[in-house]
Amino acid sequence: MTREFGIRIEGIEVFAFHGVLPEEKAEGQAFSVDVELVPTSDRACDTDAVADAVDYGAVTEAVVAVATAASLDLIEHLADRIAVDLLARFPIRRATVSVHKPSAPIRAAFGDVIVTVTRTA
Repeated sequence: MTREFGIRIEGIEVFAFHGVLPEEKAEGQAFSVDVELVPTSDRACDTDAVADAVDYGAVTEAVVAVATAASLDLIEHLADRIAVDLLARFPIRRATVSVHKPSAPIRAAFGDVIVTVTRTA
């Protein structure tokens, strides 16, 4: 019998300076990030040992660090950078990262702009 499980962390809030327009670079805006991770091992499901689990706090800190490290033009690029970083730092085999830009400079009423990238180790 096989088992696959995932970890979701939703709504990681960051204030950053991503965007193409000069005012986005100068003033910044709020973004939020969701991550879905598939660990390389399912041992934590059996052992109940934190040593066998992915550290959710460290994942969140890594997302914030990448999202605030540099000003980027596109949230597509940001989502990909976060996914690559998470795969390099943590024992995961797949990372899906969604970056929300609810204040995107769009001249129509809208709820949110979301870009999602999935990377596999």
